[in-house]
Amino acid sequence: MASAEEDFPRGGTAKKTTESKIVVQRSEVDNLFQSNEQAETKKRKGAVKDDGKKLKKQKKEDGLTLNAAAKCVEILHIKNVKEGMLMLGCVKEVTDFEVTVGLPCGLQGFLSIKNISDSYTKLLSEQLDSADTEEICSLPHLFHPGMVLRCVVAKLDIAKGGSLSIQLSVNPKLVNKALSSSSLKAGMVLSGCVESIEDHGCIVDIGISGSKAFLSTKAIKDQHSNPEELKVGQYVTSQVEEVKNEGRVVRLSASPLTITQACAESKQGWNLTNLLPGLLVKATIKKVTKHGLILDFLSSFSGQVDFLHMEPEHAANYTEGAEVRACVLYVEPSTRLVGLSLRSYLIQPEPRVDPTPAGGDRIGEVVKDCKMTTIHHRSGAMLELPDKTLAFVHRNNLKEVNEPANENRVLAMPEHTCRILNFSPLDQIHFASLRRSVIERPFYRYHDLHAGQIVEGKVSVLLNHGMVVHLSDHIKGLVPRTHLSDIILKNPEKKYMEGMKVKCRVLTVDAENKKLYLTRKKALVESSLPLFLSYADARPGCVSHGYIVCIKDFGCIVRFYNNVKGLVPLSQLSSEPISSPEEFFYIGQVLKTKVLQCDPEKAKMVLSFKVAVEGETAKPEFDCEVGTRLEAKVLKKLVNGLEVAILPDEIRTVLPTMHLSDHMSNCPLLWESLQEGDNISNLICVNNNKQNISLTRKPTVRWSLEEGVVAKDFSEITVGMQLIGWVKNIMSYGVFVEFPYGLVGLAPKSAMTDKFISDATVAFQLGQTVIAKVTNLDEEKRRFLVTLKISEVISPEGDTQTRLINGLQERRAVTEMLAMRDNSDLRQQLAALFVGQKLKLTVDTVEDSGATFKSDDLAGATILASKHHVMGVNLNPGQKATAVLLHVDILSSCVHVSLLSKLVGNKKSLSEESKYTAMVQYIDKEFAVISLDDTAQLTVIQTRSHLNEVFLSESEKLKAGMSLAVEVTEPSCQELQGLPLVSWKRTAPKRQRTTSENQSGSKGHCFGEILQGKVRTVKPTCIQVTLEDGSTGRVHVSEVVEVTKVCLGSFPTSLVKVGSTVTARVIGGREASSHRFLPFSHPKFTYTIPELTLIPSKLDKSADFKSVTAKEKLNSYKVGEEITCFVSKFNPERKSLEVTTDPSLTGTVELLAMITDLKDASHPEKLYKLGQAVHAKVVEISSKPHRFVLSLTGVHKLEEGSVTLGIVTNIQPQVGLLVKLPFGGMGAIAVTDLADSYRPNPLDGYSKDQILRCFLLGNENGKWQLSLRPSRLNPQQAKPVKDLEVLSLDKLKVGQIIRGYVKSVGEQGVFIRLSRYITGRAQLQQSTKYFVSNHKVLFEHLPPNTLLTTKILSIDLEEEFVNLSLLPADTGKPDILPESLGLPLRLVGEEKKKHDTEKKKKRALSEGEQKQAESQVPKKKKKKTKKARTDDNDSGVEVYFREEDKEDEEEPKPAPTKQVTASSAGPSRLQVAAGFSWDVGLNSLKPASAAQDGDSSDGEDQVAGSKPQKKSRHELEQEKKAAEKALVQREAELMDPSLRPEDAAAFERLLLASPNSSLVWLQYMAHHLQATQIEQARAVAERALKTISFREEQEKLNVWVALLNLENMYGTEETLKKVFERALQFCEPLPVYQQLADIYAKSNKTKEAEGLYKTMVKRFRQNKAVWLSYGTFLLQQGQSNAASALLQRALKSLPSKESVDVIAKFAQLEFRYGDVEKGRTMFDKVLTSYPKRTDLWSVFIDLMVKHGSQKDVRALFDRVIHLSVSVKKIKFFFKRYLEYEKKHGTPQSIQAVKEKAMEFVEAKGTEAAT
Repeated sequence: MASAEEDFPRGGTAKKTTESKIVVQRSEVDNLFQSNEQAETKKRKGAVKDDGKKLKKQKKEDGLTLNAAAKCVEILHIKNVKEGMLMLGCVKEVTDFEVTVGLPCGLQGFLSIKNISDSYTKLLSEQLDSADTEEICSLPHLFHPGMVLRCVVAKLDIAKGGSLSIQLSVNPKLVNKALSSSSLKAGMVLSGCVESIEDHGCIVDIGISGSKAFLSTKAIKDQHSNPEELKVGQYVTSQVEEVKNEGRVVRLSASPLTITQACAESKQGWNLTNLLPGLLVKATIKKVTKHGLILDFLSSFSGQVDFLHMEPEHAANYTEGAEVRACVLYVEPSTRLVGLSLRSYLIQPEPRVDPTPAGGDRIGEVVKDCKMTTIHHRSGAMLELPDKTLAFVHRNNLKEVNEPANENRVLAMPEHTCRILNFSPLDQIHFASLRRSVIERPFYRYHDLHAGQIVEGKVSVLLNHGMVVHLSDHIKGLVPRTHLSDIILKNPEKKYMEGMKVKCRVLTVDAENKKLYLTRKKALVESSLPLFLSYADARPGCVSHGYIVCIKDFGCIVRFYNNVKGLVPLSQLSSEPISSPEEFFYIGQVLKTKVLQCDPEKAKMVLSFKVAVEGETAKPEFDCEVGTRLEAKVLKKLVNGLEVAILPDEIRTVLPTMHLSDHMSNCPLLWESLQEGDNISNLICVNNNKQNISLTRKPTVRWSLEEGVVAKDFSEITVGMQLIGWVKNIMSYGVFVEFPYGLVGLAPKSAMTDKFISDATVAFQLGQTVIAKVTNLDEEKRRFLVTLKISEVISPEGDTQTRLINGLQERRAVTEMLAMRDNSDLRQQLAALFVGQKLKLTVDTVEDSGATFKSDDLAGATILASKHHVMGVNLNPGQKATAVLLHVDILSSCVHVSLLSKLVGNKKSLSEESKYTAMVQYIDKEFAVISLDDTAQLTVIQTRSHLNEVFLSESEKLKAGMSLAVEVTEPSCQELQGLPLVSWKRTAPKRQRTTSENQSGSKGHCFGEILQGKVRTVKPTCIQVTLEDGSTGRVHVSEVVEVTKVCLGSFPTSLVKVGSTVTARVIGGREASSHRFLPFSHPKFTYTIPELTLIPSKLDKSADFKSVTAKEKLNSYKVGEEITCFVSKFNPERKSLEVTTDPSLTGTVELLAMITDLKDASHPEKLYKLGQAVHAKVVEISSKPHRFVLSLTGVHKLEEGSVTLGIVTNIQPQVGLLVKLPFGGMGAIAVTDLADSYRPNPLDGYSKDQILRCFLLGNENGKWQLSLRPSRLNPQQAKPVKDLEVLSLDKLKVGQIIRGYVKSVGEQGVFIRLSRYITGRAQLQQSTKYFVSNHKVLFEHLPPNTLLTTKILSIDLEEEFVNLSLLPADTGKPDILPESLGLPLRLVGEEKKKHDTEKKKKRALSEGEQKQAESQVPKKKKKKTKKARTDDNDSGVEVYFREEDKEDEEEPKPAPTKQVTASSAGPSRLQVAAGFSWDVGLNSLKPASAAQDGDSSDGEDQVAGSKPQKKSRHELEQEKKAAEKALVQREAELMDPSLRPEDAAAFERLLLASPNSSLVWLQYMAHHLQATQIEQARAVAERALKTISFREEQEKLNVWVALLNLENMYGTEETLKKVFERALQFCEPLPVYQQLADIYAKSNKTKEAEGLYKTMVKRFRQNKAVWLSYGTFLLQQGQSNAASALLQRALKSLPSKESVDVIAKFAQLEFRYGDVEKGRTMFDKVLTSYPKRTDLWSVFIDLMVKHGSQKDVRALFDRVIHLSVSVKKIKFFFKRYLEYEKKHGTPQSIQAVKEKAMEFVEAKGTEAAT
């Protein structure tokens, strides 16, 4: 009820008003109290949660009290703090801008630099304005820790986390607000701040308007040793000595003694309004309570002393009525609540408050075994720490935030663990918390962090200079901008969001200044190299990751942790010389560095990048093969492993903790027991790459490497292969498993266990050893998937026992090492104990949870027995007892024992193979101790029976008390210290036991046993037999008949009938889950599913009958041997056939080794039926990795000169076709070997994955040269060869006309491929009759593989050159360049000679002579020149080769070759820009000679060229003509429709001319697509759709189709769908659907195409074309049955008159794409019903001629000529019959047709006559 009363005081307000009036009157009557104030000191932060500030009920007790005493004394809570409240404070910490002040009751406030005094604020602002900061006096000069202050609550702020923050002020105006100049009296103790320094003292601001207070220098000297110490703003406490002029002038004194002893008295006029904290008062104890005291002071005021402020020594001696001296702690003006303190350090003459506790700084420390002494209701509780000091727990910290309060329960707990939160200097006590969340917090203070530590936090805010990360409520760190990522982030806000969790590493931590720097650089966070936390860590030779902080000309400065840094000089940056490091490195870059020199005293270090990198590559010079056993020495213990040196070469590497054992629980134990300097043996190398050597000590991995159960490279991995590895990484989608040789596979979530997993991260542990089976391979990306399901992997035999023995040996080794190392007797005694040993013990204590014991032999050990192990045994302390030992934990010296009578009794002996029910007695991580029935025998087993076993819930794990079924393998096993070795499984629940017993009535069958059974089922590949004992056996197809008696093509299993009785013999067994054939090794080993044989010779008991393993069987075959095997499975994805020769052996046959005829390629599975016997040749055998490859074609290797099938893998214009051949071969077919008669586009018609018959010409460097020429493939049937194979130059003759394909076009001419070995060349002037200035013209018109006819001009046998001519005069074919280009013709003969001589003369003459000569040229000659003017244009070129080449040394060319080069533009060539404007005058076009003057003349010309040169009229005319000609040529080019534009501008011109032409638009799109500008192509299509007129439906449709094609190739499904939907809106829907279906079909998207067709046949069901196109599609896909079903649907949907045509069309499709026989049947049916449809008969005949045999065609003709239709139609059929026979028949068959025709005519004539 107390709280209710206080929260709602009844009628309190009315009382308050009367009382306040009384106060005012009394102040004038008798409240002249003297006040004494305490020496000041200062204080810092420490906010404690508030709890509840109580309004005190005002009462009148024992006469008049001006403020009522509280009912229950409680401490001051933060929620009771109000603005304006006065408090005493103590400075805790001082920074430049803020003072942290400790307040009463553990509260904490902050004093800002703005709240000191008005004069100090004014001084600061003046100095800021003047920018002169020399004189500034900062807060550390004015305040010091421990200083006591009077302060006032200026403001209550809400901090970011929602907690209250108290802002304080010591401004005298606020502190002394209630005093006025008239109320000042001598003797008062006041606080103030120095306002100004004068000559004889200083003026102190006491905050009272109208009063000036002066403190003389003399008075200061008493307090301070030197008066200069007082500064403006300095806080002082002083006593009023004299008041003058009604308080306008006040003289102060600062004598510490008088101030500290001055008590406030009533006569000084103190009242509740102006009472100040820090005053000393005399008081009388009015009431003593458990939680504090109620005092009366200054005659009529009431105050309270809470339990924190009672003097601890006198706490028990306080009695009512006693007189005490008290100090005012706080005054709450509104509720008149006054808090007092009786603590001696506040009252004694020399008050000294210690800001730090006597025992040193303990903040953040977690203290155990604390006892709670008292609980103070509504305040908190007092704890006594183990060292007898006291701590206070605030009531908020007694429980978690959301828990209900239960003080009694807390008090009842015998011991508590607390975390010390803070020290309150004013209360001189530690504040602590019992909250679990606070105690368990990893970091409470900055001191808890250290450099190099990995921490997790939340992103708080992104600033320009970095990112703030909160590690906890109080701890935040900065990730500098350069440390946000390995590279410098331009937009960090894209990567980091507020609230995001991040993992960082601590770079430096400055706990004093609370500064923490973190890094997010992945290379640093994940670095496994040793960290340099100090210069001492950086020993020469060590390698670590550092980051560049500065790049100078002399090298890079690299920093590590704790500001450890060093220099990498220029010479050490790289093995290549580097002059300017800033080009190669950037600030923030993380690099591996090696220490060369280090001087820790001078803090200097020289580093190297070069040696660190070279060291990496140099390391593997130590030849350590994977699989080698090694020994190593421990150099250093790291957090997650050991740094070791491999002996004897001292190669350093790291051995991770998780690689110390197969048992994850043993790894930390081994790590604990190993010390620096120890040697570790039995290590094995699992990977040796350039960076480092990876080691492991996992016995199972070691076994796999030694047995060779590994893949050394990705190429060796095959599906189904089983490997042993360890869990490398755990993700939400699966686990990555690493194997030896650095191979890593992914086990997806679905393949991790046989159980359903919701969270993949909880199933496996990092480093756990697992057995994995490869399920999928991705050759391209070199990735593979594995399964870890126990049902799909097979453990190595005896694996469980071996692992158990290894695990226990490791534990024993740990025990022995620890015992030796410590030399403690106890550990040596503990090490000698073993499981099952009987111990004599004395009972120590007995509790509900069990009992503890003592033993003289094991002094100091804790010996425990759980309540389960003392059940039914009466124990009393001191009693003697015999116990049996279950487990010894040597690290904690703890021994677990059992007193159960059935375990302590005498042991009974065990026999091999005996079975028991066992009970789990004790579990220790991965091992369990079990007891066998009532034999009193104990043994140890593993809790995980399989390496891959996963426990997803607690219920699945073994627990003490569980029952197991065990079978003894070895009654006393040496490795288990004489304990029995057993195999075990959990016992099934009772309700299932009966059925399971019935089922497994048979104990299994042994190898070689002969059994009787009844055939249950017969399948093509196996027979199931029910044996006499009810179990099921299997007979493999190869074990039915002797292999020698098997007929080719027969099915052996069909010889056995269901229900018949057979005699069989056991040859092996199968795994129940995967039906995998199991090898066997022990005569006692039995199988639940036996594998049987029915072969008579094997049933003979007298015959020697041995088991043959799969490996032995495989190795018995030889490559090339022919063997009998049986078809077991066809794999449609790989198109391969699996065949089996034996129950344990399966071989594969690839597609090319299955078929010999191309017709079978689409459905090879039709050739072979399951279980069929076939003869195969062995192609390849390998046991590691397991490969058994066979061939069914009778060939097992490729031989030169033979014909084989191949699959096209790639089409390359420069090479031809690349072909994959059988048996792993690869080959190439040159374009000249594709046909006997060359075609213009030789590679058209070939596609990827096409199957071809190829002729093997020869093998070069492992690659076959192939030919498709019919003359090679079928020499007998081939037609005459048009283009012969040119095998050598001898076969060629000069003058011969020969065809070839363009190989390339260059400056040297056109290169033409004449055969796969021989390439000829036609020089540019032998290529075309036109003059070409640049080979690029030819290059554009002659793409590679253009077919050309050439004439051989010369053959150079030595150099192997063939010179060719392409000129029309030589070849008789048109010129290779079209006339439309408008190129000038080349000069020949006389004209050329004259032209050349004229040029020579011009060259020889000097300039003057030249002019003269020109004027003297006879007129006749001028005329001639005019005539030849058309050719003149070309003349420059020829001269360029004769004269200029000799004179101009820059471009020497051999004169005889006369090769035209790219730079051969003669002097009179015009330079015409690609797009010039038509309005420019002709004379403004400048000839090229002007431009080329520089290169084409010698020195003299160049000198002369600087002057303006006058030209002759002839020359000017020439130039004008040339310019006109250039214009004409340009116009022709622009008009030529066949010329393809080259750039966007040209396309835009074309589009202006023909905006509705879809062809131009599509070419424009193609132009963009060639440059892979997808977006531009899309934009062009969109423009086209807007531009093309709406009447041009077909043109628009063309653009839509192109857009669909574009989206299909380059877009996504969504973009394609959007375009399709738009196209449907704007076009006729049917064509759009049809086009998209075609697009899908062409791009092999069969699923999408099928879906679309289904929509089409629903939407356009009346349209015949839709049904036909769907039918065509289905048949092309080989879905013949689906096509038949579609036909039935079509007939129902379409009008009946269409039926005949539709059936006929489908029949035609069957002929073309499907089954000829089916098509023929369909035609037969239709024509039987409609015999007069001669059009259909005609189609039928055509199809039969193409696809049928001669016999069938003749039978068909015979049917047709007997039809009862018009004579005219019969005559037509007779005509066709005769033509057919003439083409395909013999003279006799032709005669027969003629006779039939005669008969027909005669018969008709007879009919007519009658």
